[in-house]
Amino acid sequence: MSESLHTVTTLPTTRQAGCPFDPPAELLEARGHGPISRYTHPGGRPGWLITGYDLVRSVLADSRFSSRKELLNVGDFEVPPAPPGEFLLMDDPQHRRYRKPLAGKFTVRRMRLLSMRIEQITADCLDAMERTGPPADLVTAFAKPIPTMVICELLGVPYEDRGSFQEQIDTFMGGEVSDEELIAAYTATQEYLAELVAAKRAHPTDDVLSELTDSDLNDEELKGISLILLAAGFDTTANMLSLGTFALLRNPAQLAALRADPALTDQAVEELLRYLSVAKTFMRTALEDIELGGTTIEAGTTVVLSYHTANRDPERFTDPHVLDLRRQDAGGHLAFSHGIHQCLGQQLARVEMRVAFRALIDRFPTLRLAVPAEEVVLRPETADIYGVKSLPVTWDATS
Repeated sequence: MSESLHTVTTLPTTRQAGCPFDPPAELLEARGHGPISRYTHPGGRPGWLITGYDLVRSVLADSRFSSRKELLNVGDFEVPPAPPGEFLLMDDPQHRRYRKPLAGKFTVRRMRLLSMRIEQITADCLDAMERTGPPADLVTAFAKPIPTMVICELLGVPYEDRGSFQEQIDTFMGGEVSDEELIAAYTATQEYLAELVAAKRAHPTDDVLSELTDSDLNDEELKGISLILLAAGFDTTANMLSLGTFALLRNPAQLAALRADPALTDQAVEELLRYLSVAKTFMRTALEDIELGGTTIEAGTTVVLSYHTANRDPERFTDPHVLDLRRQDAGGHLAFSHGIHQCLGQQLARVEMRVAFRALIDRFPTLRLAVPAEEVVLRPETADIYGVKSLPVTWDATS
């Protein structure tokens, strides 16, 4: 069967013209040929591209596929292991050791208790937008400040440090700087987190990082865990808020339905997560020969998992390229991954999006784009997370 499989020579990165929310046309074409395609990594090693929902979900749940960074087989070079604490790039038992102390910190109950604080942070951002008056860049005025404030409060980052910290995260995750600038921003962030961990050990406060200092994790491990939580908690949610607002403004009938029915908010968040899939791809390496969809994945081979085509798979979702806030099956999306690496902070992200989207459209009922949609500047596809760089919006200001 594998002899007739479709071949993808390079991983497409350019979205379709006029369709900033859809996966690249070449990826959709690959999915049209079947859920798995031959693929050659940029470093020259043969691999596989998995585009179908069922197969992506299967790989994510299969412990025979490894997340370990050092096992990535993408070129004729060695990949170093993940630094201590960066558990997204590890397997059990190391992964479990780092994740277990965090499990009770991001429960549904705790996130619901946090919702009042998120409502206040959101209201403060909207108050500032309203005082300044239209137009505004929704990215800098709304989408970035909310998750920055929330995750920094959770981890105990001092208020005065949050602006510079957000800038550093932007730099090494934004995909627009030189290697030297990226390394400098990453190093500065690591140094800052090392100082923060030391400060929490010496003078614990009421936050997650201080609580973690009571565990058996050392300072290097706490620094790595903090980096994962801060980067993931900020960048993904910020881009969901900005790109999600853009998608709603481009779909006025859906936006009108959401305005009219607050009970639709939870369902709308799940559909936006499915439709946008801002975390685009992840990789796994086979630990042994594995039969997958009628194809043998040889031991040591690295596969690329395409989340955004999996979440647009017509065999899983009806009319997958349509944004439908009343969709009944959106809850099965893979935007938060699946298996042991399913996003630890998914409940936090959901609460932030529910509160922020609802507050935004209620506060500004005439919100609209301030520039033609074609002029909205998207993040480069080299960014770790897909989104928009800026989103100019306007509204009818009250006198």
